[in-house]
Amino acid sequence: MLFTPRISTRELARLCRRLATSVEAGIDLRSIWTREAERAIGPIVRARFRAVSDAVNRGDSLSAALADTGDSFPPLFRELAGVGEETGHLAEAFHQLAEHYDFQLKLTSTFLVSITWPLVELAIAILAVGFLIYVLGVIGQSKETSFDVLGLGLSANLSLLAYVVFVVTSGLLLFGLIFAIRRGLVWTRPMQRALLRVPVMGKALESLALARLAWSLYLTLSSGMDIRRAVRLSVRSTRNARYISGIRSIDSMLTAGNSLYEAFVETRAYPATFLDTLHVGEQTGKLDESMARLARQYREQAEAAMKALGVFGFFAVFGVIALMIILVIFRLVTLLYLGPIYDALDMMPH
Repeated sequence: MLFTPRISTRELARLCRRLATSVEAGIDLRSIWTREAERAIGPIVRARFRAVSDAVNRGDSLSAALADTGDSFPPLFRELAGVGEETGHLAEAFHQLAEHYDFQLKLTSTFLVSITWPLVELAIAILAVGFLIYVLGVIGQSKETSFDVLGLGLSANLSLLAYVVFVVTSGLLLFGLIFAIRRGLVWTRPMQRALLRVPVMGKALESLALARLAWSLYLTLSSGMDIRRAVRLSVRSTRNARYISGIRSIDSMLTAGNSLYEAFVETRAYPATFLDTLHVGEQTGKLDESMARLARQYREQAEAAMKALGVFGFFAVFGVIALMIILVIFRLVTLLYLGPIYDALDMMPH
């Protein structure tokens, strides 16, 4: 479901580490999930863990129990847990998932550190503009002079309210767009493709997507998952329309007996470095190892890409602040200087 609450990445990383340790210690899954449900913090997490615990205690498999929770757990978590259970490598699967989520947290932290100060300054600028709109509106009313910064003919209070509604609505729309992209909604795919063409941002997003793809391929292939199932899951993990749109083509090529390299080449969406590594891995029979090496390389690029996104965001935020200042200055010049001149010219006899 679209609005099904998902377990946070931080909680998933902690959960995977605990599960890996418990499984390695020989504790059975019923006891593990009963304890997880008891120690869970927050009603949403507790409810999801309780559902898994109840299903496992009824005798259901772990994969079936996780599937019953809907999208609360990410597809990669559900699939690898299921394969790990089937192959008897559940502890190893959870160790790998913990590493995967730890890296996602590291990338997010890198981006937030680089973008925090610009966002603080943006918040200050928004508050300052709101205060200016209100003060000028009050001054205009007291002096019977038009100081309507927004130009909507409203009182000071209503002007401030209109400004607040605009800011809040813009913020909600931006948040909704980010949420929709992360959930992979179809209508966001043209936007994703457009973002890939933006200088700096496009290269950064490509590196992040390929890092997720290479690592997911390594995790799924080393777990013993069926190749077609592994590829579908891994490509979806990119959360990028350029690659997701080629899943059907890749699956058809694999069904027809073509190699993985040929299937990926057919999409014409992947860089030469990725394709060459894929080709060598298939020829040597060490595809999972090749993907592991490539994943490490892309992870380094992903860290650099996240820093680049932070720099991009830094300048984007300052661009918004500069635009706000320019618009306010232009409006003030119009009100204080050009307005009286136009009024004087209108009063002159023709």
